[in-house]
Amino acid sequence: MKKLISMVVAAALAVTSVFALAGCSSANGGNGGGSKASFKVGAIYINSQNDTSGYTYAHHKGVTEGMKKVGLDPAKDLFIVDNVPEDDEKVKQAIDQLAGNGCNIIFGISFGYINAFEEKAKEYPDIIFSHATGYLSNDKNFNNYFGRIYQARYLAGIAAGYKSLALGNNNIGYVSAWGTEYAETCSGINAFAMGCMAVNPDAKVSVYEISTWGDQQLERQAAETLIDTYGCCVIAQHCDSSQPQIVANEKGVFGCGYNSDMTTEAPAAHLTAPIWNWDVYYATAMKAAMEDPANFMTKVGIYYEGLNAGLVDISPLSSNCEPETKEAVELAKNLMKNGEWDVFSGVKLSFSGSAGSVAVEKTNAALVTNDGAEIVAAGGPSVEDGVITGSMNYYVEGVTQVN
Repeated sequence: MKKLISMVVAAALAVTSVFALAGCSSANGGNGGGSKASFKVGAIYINSQNDTSGYTYAHHKGVTEGMKKVGLDPAKDLFIVDNVPEDDEKVKQAIDQLAGNGCNIIFGISFGYINAFEEKAKEYPDIIFSHATGYLSNDKNFNNYFGRIYQARYLAGIAAGYKSLALGNNNIGYVSAWGTEYAETCSGINAFAMGCMAVNPDAKVSVYEISTWGDQQLERQAAETLIDTYGCCVIAQHCDSSQPQIVANEKGVFGCGYNSDMTTEAPAAHLTAPIWNWDVYYATAMKAAMEDPANFMTKVGIYYEGLNAGLVDISPLSSNCEPETKEAVELAKNLMKNGEWDVFSGVKLSFSGSAGSVAVEKTNAALVTNDGAEIVAAGGPSVEDGVITGSMNYYVEGVTQVN
């Protein structure tokens, strides 16, 4: 079956390439810059550009909105290869296809594209290669981009904490593509849990790892297990689709989605979702690539922004949220935006009071792992960005992996 699928994917890429090459502006790739009239954008997606929610949807929306901001027309200036698995050879084929389309910048939106992007950046020095997440880059034409999504996850945790407190149920579930193997997932889980515990100190977050970035059936099964076996009253997620929220809706519990507002998919369950405003980055990257491609790495480089830049946020709080949620979220958001506090420091937040009079208290407290190791001393500064994005491999107090 895997062999058959691979043959179908390869054939599809080959057929698409025939049509794409018929309109090539350059057989050897983009020219590394130029006017809006000649500038072409390439994108490689792990799922379909036609998704209506989730990870690929958020990036596609960001790419198209970013293009409009800089005066490009997605209908004629955007070339996409979607449904590309995290397979180096398949990714390379997709890159070659986009280079054939004359693309000046190519975005890859899945972690597993990283090695193919590094290799092809050397082969096509006049094309800008920009990779979502990851840790590889060069000083000429290959960067990676991400953001402080952990800040938004903390805010979503506040919403989950208030709901668990109101329900008298301390059990909160989290469907995650990966656990401590990737700092991206690990830091998000930890931040969410810390947001929960800032409201409900007795909250416990159970993580169910599905070991893949996107499998809707596994996402559904994980959510069902967290609800049926572990009694979780709120289901959060770091995975591709809205299935965990749909399950929460079906089973009469609540949830926090990811990447997009999933209230439509789960109207009786969804509280809020950490979201990306990816157009903020895509517009920045495309503008730099158009105006001064030779200095792209100087002007854009390794991109890592957060609430301050508007790159991350949470979706509008739904009517399912507890009344205190909005005030608490705004208090925490303001502390992060003005640089007064950040999540992974030796200072914890605690919220108290009823709607209309919610207060936040800052207390010096060590950041401790779930096995008792001290990461940051009480009152100490936040862990470094490189840890959050690259080496965080521990769960904080209150987090347990259940599979």
